[in-house]
Amino acid sequence: MANIQYYDVILKPVVTEKSMGLMADKKYTFYVHTEATKSQIKEAVEKMFQGTKVKSVNTMNLDGKKKRARGSFQYGTTAKQKKAIVQLTEDSADIEIFEGL
Repeated sequence: MANIQYYDVILKPVVTEKSMGLMADKKYTFYVHTEATKSQIKEAVEKMFQGTKVKSVNTMNLDGKKKRARGSFQYGTTAKQKKAIVQLTEDSADIEIFEGL
């Protein structure tokens, strides 16, 4: 397993209609490193965003989409991704990057 530091775990937030609706329940969605574990994701969120306390982490592995090159019959796939939904505790502070969206 790769040596992943906490600042390499979270790649970017997921901004969709569904993920914005989950924010009312203090659930935040991120794309994370494909080899990151749930405990590493929990540690990264608590260290990167001050005042947050993670209750639980749910992860899902997303396979790459099939793509075809233009004008030929060569097929390939896009890169695999991993998504994490982080549930914060009731007394936890909100994550600021989602403010105003």
